[in-house]
Amino acid sequence: MVQKLVIDADPGIGDALAIVLALRDPTVEVVGLTATGGRVSGQAATRNLQAIIDCLDPPRRPRIGHSTADSSPLLPSPSLEGPSGLGDWDVPVVELHQRHESARLLVEIVRDRPGEITLLTLGPMTNVALASEMASDFFDLLGDLVCLGGSIEVGGDVTAVAEFNVMASVESARRVLRAPAEKTLVPLDVSGRLVMSPDQSRRLRERVGGRLAELLDAVLPFWFRMHHETLGIEGVLLHGVAALAAVTQPRLLTREDMLVDVELAGQLTRGMTVMDRRREMSTQANVSVCVDIEVQGVIDYMSRLMAAEG
Repeated sequence: MVQKLVIDADPGIGDALAIVLALRDPTVEVVGLTATGGRVSGQAATRNLQAIIDCLDPPRRPRIGHSTADSSPLLPSPSLEGPSGLGDWDVPVVELHQRHESARLLVEIVRDRPGEITLLTLGPMTNVALASEMASDFFDLLGDLVCLGGSIEVGGDVTAVAEFNVMASVESARRVLRAPAEKTLVPLDVSGRLVMSPDQSRRLRERVGGRLAELLDAVLPFWFRMHHETLGIEGVLLHGVAALAAVTQPRLLTREDMLVDVELAGQLTRGMTVMDRRREMSTQANVSVCVDIEVQGVIDYMSRLMAAEG
């Protein structure tokens, strides 16, 4: 059965690669792409989503949600993704014919297909929180929710304890993670293990042609260079691809049920995802947290889809 998927994102090269894979995966129908502010502004995220769709021109075009939110002030300078979010790609200036605000579009889609939609968030959870405020039955109508964010034991990437997607909209993250809904969290501990090496990238590029090859040539060299200069690593982190794999290749990730909350008030710990892993908890676990990933299996999955015709 084809899985109906909506991706909420702030692309970002990493998010863009995950979106490309989802659009090329025959087991997935991407029915919506909603923009949020985070790594880039909401306006830039909207533009980048539209540009990716126009470049790939998939047989079924998803609905696109528009955002006017600002980018996060938490971003380091220079950004790994560059000013546009998509490296050296001269992103076309495109305008949506009909503008649908992202949170409202999320509500419309889940109401049109109650219980059928999997929502994957690759950026801050702002739109999901807004959608749940607009529609009290939003989480009831969702089929599944998978969120990229938080950390268990590795600490944070914007503070000592806080991960970017959570810290960029702390109250939204807490509202979403505490919501009474089936949900999976893909934390830094897992997504940070998925690294594509230069050799893997070269082998992948040799198998790809057409407009996808043009897109990869525009974003990957920049991304590898910035990872080397900024993070000191020879490879690129595929956080978004890891989160997509939790949806499309669940057998490649190991999960553990936990009681998860987000710290709002701590002077040093604001934005920390607090994971209660005790066997005897006073409150029932509320999130299925990914704790391990088969890295080579996910790289192979990505390579298959990138090299596929289409």
